[in-house]
Amino acid sequence: MNKSTRIIHSIPVDELTGSISVPIYQTATYVQEAPGVNKGYDYARTNNPTRAALEKIIAELEGGTHGFAFATGLAAIDAILKTLKSGDEIIAVDDIYGGAYRLFTHIYQKFGIVIHYVDTTDALNVSAYLNKNTRLVWLESPTNPTLKISDIKTISDLAHNAGALVVIDNTFATPIAQNPLELGADYVMHSGTKYLGGHSDLLAGLVVVKDEKLAEELKFIQNSSGGILGPQDCFLVIRGIETVAIRVERQCESAVKIADFLASHPDVDHVNYPGLKSHKNHEIAKVQQNGLFGGMISFSLKNDTEEAALAFVTSTKYFKLAESLGGVKSLLCHPSQMTHKSVPREKRLVSGINDSLIRLSVGIEAAEDLISDLDQAFGKV
Repeated sequence: MNKSTRIIHSIPVDELTGSISVPIYQTATYVQEAPGVNKGYDYARTNNPTRAALEKIIAELEGGTHGFAFATGLAAIDAILKTLKSGDEIIAVDDIYGGAYRLFTHIYQKFGIVIHYVDTTDALNVSAYLNKNTRLVWLESPTNPTLKISDIKTISDLAHNAGALVVIDNTFATPIAQNPLELGADYVMHSGTKYLGGHSDLLAGLVVVKDEKLAEELKFIQNSSGGILGPQDCFLVIRGIETVAIRVERQCESAVKIADFLASHPDVDHVNYPGLKSHKNHEIAKVQQNGLFGGMISFSLKNDTEEAALAFVTSTKYFKLAESLGGVKSLLCHPSQMTHKSVPREKRLVSGINDSLIRLSVGIEAAEDLISDLDQAFGKV
């Protein structure tokens, strides 16, 4: 069955009314027939029918058995980290999302969690840090914002042999291009704010697993910590998922054209895009992401200064200067001053986030209009 068809028909028709849209159950509690005798729901923090529908849909999309919806992507990351204890170690991708870096370094590190930031584009770098205390290998593939690709299957095999589990932030690739659980990962998480929601109008975080023990642990943490996604936002994510396949396919198609344009532009020093044959792990991405290289691009200017980058990002018309990504409208940002400002400059530079790096989130506008917009912005640098 075509993935688009499967997605559309994974969204259930309401059994009670026949509603073709999943109903929004805007309730805090549920009437019980007697103490403990109910219709499967007792309190909305523990469960909600709208949230349950979303969690089932995302689990099916990712080839897992259990899904969990959280208030934000960072709340989803936080829930996974709560499975750890003092003394446990994480091997994390070196250009990790700035919010995750802040959470790891400024909150969990003080509780005795040890984090090693590693260039995971070479599996041997991961192998060098694996030890008896390693509990998680934390990957983004592609990464934010330098679009690095890690070999998920090889790294998963190495981690499992060492007794560690693998987490993949699949936000950039989306379930349309990549299903990490099928490649050996143990957790797959998404910022549902991005491609799954698709319209820049909600915050959400999602986690999927296929191991029963991990599912039980996450359900306990979700209920105990309470960082759940509300029913209105669950409904909006479900609505976004209905069109995610056609949106992502359009965004990928346009991104390839834009990456080619940037790669040939005289003012561009380097383009980060897995679809370019010059990309270090292009061949891995080609197989791992089913030939869809994503709608995210980053590039550095030959004039490698914050001033040049600022001039560029404030000169576009269709690309709007904003945090976030994955929506129908194209966005751009300057990572060193925006998404990754919490990461020390020396660490940013080592991981490839230089002063002029600009990140693009390609929307569903016509590719030729977006290229024209970028072209005129170069004239302002």
